[in-house]
Amino acid sequence: MTVSCVRRILVAAICVAALIVPGRVLAQGATWTVKTQIPYDRAEIAVAALNGKIYVISGQSRGVDANEFTQEYDPARNTWKDLALMPAVASHAGAAVLNGKIYVVGGFLASVHLAAVARVFEYDPATDMWKALAPLSVPRGAAGVVVLNGRIHAIGGRTPDVKVSAAHEVYDPATNKWAMAAPMPLARDHIGITVVSGKIHVFGGRMASPAERTGEHDVYDPATDTWTMAAPLLTPRSAGVSFYLNGRIVYAGGECKDPSTSTTFNEAESYDPASDKWTALPPLPIGRHAGASVVMGSEAYVIGGNNGCGANRAAREILAFRLP
Repeated sequence: MTVSCVRRILVAAICVAALIVPGRVLAQGATWTVKTQIPYDRAEIAVAALNGKIYVISGQSRGVDANEFTQEYDPARNTWKDLALMPAVASHAGAAVLNGKIYVVGGFLASVHLAAVARVFEYDPATDMWKALAPLSVPRGAAGVVVLNGRIHAIGGRTPDVKVSAAHEVYDPATNKWAMAAPMPLARDHIGITVVSGKIHVFGGRMASPAERTGEHDVYDPATDTWTMAAPLLTPRSAGVSFYLNGRIVYAGGECKDPSTSTTFNEAESYDPASDKWTALPPLPIGRHAGASVVMGSEAYVIGGNNGCGANRAAREILAFRLP
């Protein structure tokens, strides 16, 4: 079957699904399409967008629990390039872009959520070089990592004792130091996270296994170092992808909807900060978790992950999402 045929089938499936979501109002005009394929299976990755390129870093692939692979994807040319390896392996690391550099924070060294590390690395795409930075105070994998006001925030995650954490650390690149901030109200990992209007939104996540998931939505204000609660997700989930596009927060996918059939969540929702409401979106063509997302221009890209629970059924298609 050709890629064009696959695209037509997936778009048709999305349109049908959009008509049969009971009890919810769907955002009109939102679309998922297949953009291309990732060169080889990769999950629990860190991704970042910079200067028109997408960087896919570390994760699980090729039968190993954690790797140091770094690849650059050029959406304009649909080409991939291998880059300098990260100095050490990781999976479930977080990534953020600041001052033209990519920062990769924490991670695990082994499955399942074992050997959390405090390591932090900086990657310079201009020189294709890595360097180590000051480590986290609390070693963690599966933390949420974002940039706000010129600093990097690492929130939540799972520690070396395999317990979820509410830790919230803030990195200042000018001093190469981490400082503690107000902890997240509910300790959890595999969260959705994004920045909107100078505040950090954290939503979803898990307290232990994928079955112990939450829809809680907490908002951090750096001006007061405090958290407040916002409207929860319509469908509690963890390990989905999250991004901010066209004035809306989007959260899609998650693990694990039905363990008996190894089915992942295909639900997608958007949040309007002005109204404090979540709205159902057309679902993912196939449920997915353990991927990552970035926004470039008018589109968001969903890369990597698995269509089944755990490491089952690698997701090779890169999806593009548009929200009018």
